[in-house]
Amino acid sequence: MKEVQHSESDPVVQEPPDATAAPPKLPRGARALNTGLCATVVLCLVVSLVHVLLVFLHVAPANTVSKRYSPLISSWVYPFFEQNWRLFAPDPESVNRQILARTAHTGPDGSVQVSPWFDLTAVDRSAVVHDPFPSHTAQNMLRRAWAGYVDSHGGDDNAHTERALMMQKYLGNIAADRAAARENGPFDFIQLRVVALSIPAPGPAAGNRPPPPAENRLLPWWKVTRHGK
Repeated sequence: MKEVQHSESDPVVQEPPDATAAPPKLPRGARALNTGLCATVVLCLVVSLVHVLLVFLHVAPANTVSKRYSPLISSWVYPFFEQNWRLFAPDPESVNRQILARTAHTGPDGSVQVSPWFDLTAVDRSAVVHDPFPSHTAQNMLRRAWAGYVDSHGGDDNAHTERALMMQKYLGNIAADRAAARENGPFDFIQLRVVALSIPAPGPAAGNRPPPPAENRLLPWWKVTRHGK
C-alpha cells in the first residue's frame, strides 16, 4: 500500500521498503572476524570432544581401541590430565620426602663446577605456609612429578619405557627451572637426591619403637637444556 502525504506542494508518494532486497554487505574486516570466530568455536568443540574421548579411553577398562591407541592416549593424558581416585579413596602420605638438587657446569678448560645442594621441597613448603591461597604449582607439581617418576621407574633409575623417559624429563625440567631461578651461574647438568622419612603412627600404636632410618636415594646426573649465561 502506498502512503500519500499531503502538503502545500505536490503530493509525495513514499514507497514501502522492498522485503526482497538483499541486506547490506558487511565490511571485509567484519566478515573476516566472523569467520575467525566461527573457526575458533569449531576448533574448541573438536578439541573438547577429542579430550573427552581420550580421557574416557584412559580411565575405561582395557579394550581393543585403548590398546591400539595406547601411545597416543598416554602422550595426551600424561602428565597434565592424569586421572586418579584419591578424591574418593584418599591415601594419606606415610612418608615425608625432601627433594634436593644440585647443578654442574663444565668450564672452557674442562673443569667441572658443582653447586651445593639446595632444598626444592623447602621452597615449596615456605610458599604454601605463608600464602593463604597457595598455587597448585607450589603444592603439587614437584610432588606429583616425583610420584610419576617412581611409578614409571620403580627402584631403577633407567627409563625402559617412553612414559618413564617422559616423566624423567618432566621431573628434570621442573628441577632445572627452579635451579635457574636460584643459581647465578650457568649449568648443563642437574642431579636430585630424595630423602624419605617415615611418619610414625600417632598414639599408642607407635609404642616405644625407634623411628626407622631415613632412606636416601641419589639419582644420576641428567643433562638438561643449558641455563644461565
